[in-house]
Amino acid sequence: MRKPSIAGRALNGLVLLFLYMPIFVLIAFSFNDSKSRSVWAGFSLRWYEDLFSSTEILNALYITLLVSVLAAILATMAGTFAAVGFYAMKRRPRQALLAVNNIPVMNADIITGVSMSLLFFTGFALMRDLFGLNLEFGFGTLLIAHITFNIPYVILSVSPKLQQLDKNLFEAAQDLGCTWMQAFLKVILPEIKPGIVNGLIIAFTLSVDDFVISYFTAGAKVQTLSMVINSMTRRRVSPVINAVSTLLFVAVLLLLVVINVREIRQQRKLDSQKQK
Repeated sequence: MRKPSIAGRALNGLVLLFLYMPIFVLIAFSFNDSKSRSVWAGFSLRWYEDLFSSTEILNALYITLLVSVLAAILATMAGTFAAVGFYAMKRRPRQALLAVNNIPVMNADIITGVSMSLLFFTGFALMRDLFGLNLEFGFGTLLIAHITFNIPYVILSVSPKLQQLDKNLFEAAQDLGCTWMQAFLKVILPEIKPGIVNGLIIAFTLSVDDFVISYFTAGAKVQTLSMVINSMTRRRVSPVINAVSTLLFVAVLLLLVVINVREIRQQRKLDSQKQK
């Protein structure tokens, strides 16, 4: 392979510097002893202390993590079974359904958020007229919205693993005495487990990061961390936001490291199996 030139390396370095320098500045000023966004006044952890003593931020963090964990688990379950169902179909209907599945992924978040909001409004009005139930926006609507926009990403993560399967494995397991569920749990599930785990991590990351869809479906009584940060930026920008952003960046960085390490191990495992 041809090695990149010095100019190419310099250009790559400038691009990376341009992308990550703002983040490094943010991290540095999260430890600044002053409220100034331009003058360094010394190292301090005061903004992290303010962060962990803020009831509003901690409550928003709890809601965010709870919604993200539940949405990731439920979306992974639904998306895995949907991917298996797509895999069992014939080629043409499977391609058509996968194309439909790609629409929410390519769609703008604001369109998904507004459409989900209108759906909930209509459903609440119908339930009120038919059964006299007064339903409101809150944790339930927020969770449903997160599950909905996470499912397509799980399907996209699991489907390639299903395509790599030997189609005779499932029938062979049934011929050896396994029921449909036993064949799925003991034969199919271990083979597609890497795709399921990747889909789970992606769903969790997207839920933690989401703002637009949460804004339209959470209502007035529930706030996620991204919504709280947005409300804080409307006032004078507090250095507490720098501390929150730093922790979020570190969390996402750790998730990326986990994903990359998993992919490297999977690739090494596949390479060793091919050599055997």
